[in-house]
Order: sequence, then structure tokens, then C-alpha cells
Amino acid sequence: MKPLGQSRREFVKKSSATLLGSALSFNIVKANPMKKHLNADTLKVGLIGCGGRGTGAAVQATKAEDNVLLTAMADIFPDKLEASHKNLLLENPDKIQVAEDQKFIGFDSYKKVLESDVDVVLLTTPPSFRPGHLAAAVEAGKHIFCEKPVAVDAPGIRSVIQTAQKAKQKGLSLMSGFCWRHDKPKLATYERLLGGEIGDIHTIYNTYNTGAAWYRDRKPEWSDLEYTLRNWMYYNWISGDHIVEQAIHSLDLMSWAMGDVMPISATGTGGRQSRTEEKYGNIYDHFSTIFEYGDGRRGFHISRQQEDCSRAYSIDMMGNQGRCEVDVFKKHYITGKSGDWKWDGEWSNMYQNEHDTLFKSIRDNDPFSDGVRMANSTMLAIWARMVAYTGKTITWDEAFNSQEVLGPSIEEYSWDLTWPTPPVAKPGISSFI
Repeated sequence: MKPLGQSRREFVKKSSATLLGSALSFNIVKANPMKKHLNADTLKVGLIGCGGRGTGAAVQATKAEDNVLLTAMADIFPDKLEASHKNLLLENPDKIQVAEDQKFIGFDSYKKVLESDVDVVLLTTPPSFRPGHLAAAVEAGKHIFCEKPVAVDAPGIRSVIQTAQKAKQKGLSLMSGFCWRHDKPKLATYERLLGGEIGDIHTIYNTYNTGAAWYRDRKPEWSDLEYTLRNWMYYNWISGDHIVEQAIHSLDLMSWAMGDVMPISATGTGGRQSRTEEKYGNIYDHFSTIFEYGDGRRGFHISRQQEDCSRAYSIDMMGNQGRCEVDVFKKHYITGKSGDWKWDGEWSNMYQNEHDTLFKSIRDNDPFSDGVRMANSTMLAIWARMVAYTGKTITWDEAFNSQEVLGPSIEEYSWDLTWPTPPVAKPGISSFI
């Protein structure tokens, strides 16, 4: 694992495609000392990253079972933490037991949560922080819920895989935020797909076409770094670009259908058509990617964030014995060798399902391990960004072993940090590194 004091650039030089972990001691949840409002079986949770997704994850974690409490919170912005705490008290007041001295602010606030006696941490900051926070959480022996995406560049992915291997060796549960993998309609549909209901899948078409995203106007008291971090999704060194931060869900659905076997090569395009102003940082507003799996099998991906355009969030899978169509919020339909089938069961909250699974695995001492899969799905999106930015066809091995580092390590962050935002990528001009 990358030591916390080592720069990402030093780590990149030493990392490789094959990552081997060393044997480490097995870790289980220990009984906590008796405290007011706690008992020996209480699982205590720490929240690192107090935005909307983090707040939602904290609600779901505290509702996963009766004996769970949120006891520590961390963010770089005091207003974010306080707003999250207020909303959590409104949503699930009996489970929110965060003392004032357990509210931590600053770039090092994650360390203070990890130094506390929490058993589980929720990692829900912007994506660029994820590899470092994940490594620190595993080092501290915490069970983890880790939001997607898990990195913004290939060195970050290699670090995450190494950390995931260490988590498994330590007996730690690691749950990713790829929530569709815990959605009842998807589980029922994919059970049939992977069971051969449409035969061998040869073509997949998936979309994530949505509208404009939020933007926060600059306040006079904000520094350049604070303004950037408040609008983090528009900077690829923090978000990875919208294909990594958002459309990654569609790519994960594609990978699931392909048995989580990685493609051989990818080519694609993308750019900025409607979101061209400087305030939108350096990300694209649309992507189109073709993934080659070999033997004539292909995956086609299209995504965009453009206002007043038609929307689509779906995956269409074609096999040699049938077809499956999924509109992620509506239709789950198969025409296969057993005839027609559609999902008509009861729906449930997929976000809650993944936390229920995580906490059950901790209680059962049967660690849930999502690490390598979440890294591979994230890498698909990073790879798609690479081919769009450069205009080049890039193989899996080339993409995975890329040396490009987009942003600083978590140890380099401070309010004195100056990190230049690269210009918008130009295919045929921007280089693959």
C-alpha cells in the first residue's frame, strides 16, 4: 500500500499492473466500552464527506439495523457538516449521536474520524480524495462504504486495488456505491442474463444522457481553491469528468452483463458543445465510446450532460438467443429462449439494500468484498475519458498502466495549495500519458 507520506508521483513510479498484498492479521468488530446511549454490540459509524450523497449514506447506514449509531463526522467545509448534521437529526434523530468534539473540519479531518472509535466509515467526498481516504481507512482497520467512483486516474485505480487486497486480507468489509448491483429488478434480470437466457451476449448499448448539473456562484470570500472545490464536478482532477463521476453507472451495468471481464481496447470521442463557458472548468459535456471485447463482441456507450436535450438512462443487451432491455427506473424486459419475461415484483431502495448487506456482513463476520470490481468499473470510465480526450484507440493494458496523475494526493491538500486546471482536452492534440 502507498504510505500516506509518499507523493502520488513517487507511488506511480513504483506501482505496476500486478499488485500483491502481504499477509495481515484478521480483523473483526470489537465490543465497545459501555457509554451513555451505547452498548457492547453497537456499531459506530463515521461520515467523511458531508454532501448530499454522504448525508444519504449516513441515513441508510443508521437504518441498516437497530444497533447502529453515527458518532463522528468530517468535512472541509463547516457549513456542509452542519447542514448535514441538521438534516440527519430531522431524518433519524435517535441514531445521530455526534458530540461537538466529534465534528471535524479541514483537509486532515478524515484522520480524526479514523482515530476515533468508529467501526465503519462512509467515504463520500469528491472522487479525487477516494484512493487516499480508502488506504487510510483500511490501515486504521475500519469497515468501509466507499462511494463511486473510486479514483480519477489509473495510478489511483492501482492504489485502490492494492488497498482492496489489503482490506480482504485484514477481514474488512468493503462495499462500493455501485447501487444498481443491489437493486431487486436488476438482480432478477441479471440472474437470467448471466444464466444464459439470451445466449451469448455479443452487443451492448448503454446510455446516460441527462440534463445540466448544479453550479454554485462564487462568493467574495472564497479563494480560488474553495471556489473550485465548491464546484468540484467541473474539474477533471477532482471529479474525473462526468463520465467518471456519473455515467459510470451505465458502464458498470455493461460490465456486469459481460461477467465483469474487461474489454481489450476502446476508442471514442467527446467534447464541449453547449457547456463551453469558463465557469464549467475543463470537463466535456458529451462522450461516445466503443469497447472491443474480442470475438466480435462490443459495448457501445453514449453519455451527455446537456440542457434541454432528450434524456436516456438505459442498457440494451443482445445475445445470439434473445434480447434484454432495461430502462433503469422503469422497464426490465427479456425476450429469450424461455419466452418473454418482465420484472413485475416489488421495488425496494437499492441504496438501503447495499447498506443492509454491508452491516449484515460485518455482523456475520463474513466480509463483503467489492474492491477489485469497483476499481475495474471505475477504470472503464477513466479509459473512456482517455480515448475521448486523445482521439486514440487505447488497449486495456495501456490504459491501466497509464502514468498520468491528474491531481494532488490527500497529503498535499491545504488552503495554500495552488493546482492549475489543465486546458480542455483536444483530441489529436492532447497526449496519452
